Amino acid sequence: MVISGGQTGVDRAALDAARESNFPHGGWCPAGRLAEDGPISETYPLIETPTTEYAVRTEWNVRDSDGTLILTRETLTGGTRLTAILALRYNKPLLVVDLARITDPEQLAQRIIGWLRLHKIRVLNVAGPRESTCPGIYARAKRVLDVLLAKMRQSGE
Repeated sequence: MVISGGQTGVDRAALDAARESNFPHGGWCPAGRLAEDGPISETYPLIETPTTEYAVRTEWNVRDSDGTLILTRETLTGGTRLTAILALRYNKPLLVVDLARITDPEQLAQRIIGWLRLHKIRVLNVAGPRESTCPGIYARAKRVLDVLLAKMRQSGE
């Protein structure tokens, strides 16, 4: 299962990739389905936290997952940095991938699958920067996640 918070950028790429490949998905989002582009669409099966604080959503997604994959193109800041800190605090496996250095999504997908198997991750939290702070991150992350989920489907994971 893929979980994410529904924000623009990497969060939304994860949910879209999962939905399009019929992969189980969900996660926590802030009360009011808050995101930088307005309320998160009801097409995403997210559960609202009792608060509009993004940090609560971030923490609950880390807490309720078996591990966190961060896809980024920059130094970790803001909510993405908080995600990494919380993963360490909860003693959850964390993989941070700098998409600026990746040229082959197939090779990256194999690396991520190896990490998922090593840590026996069944519920994967996917996080990263929002689109407004890292333009183009949605498309880059979506391309990698599409390949990853297709490979997972092929292997029956």
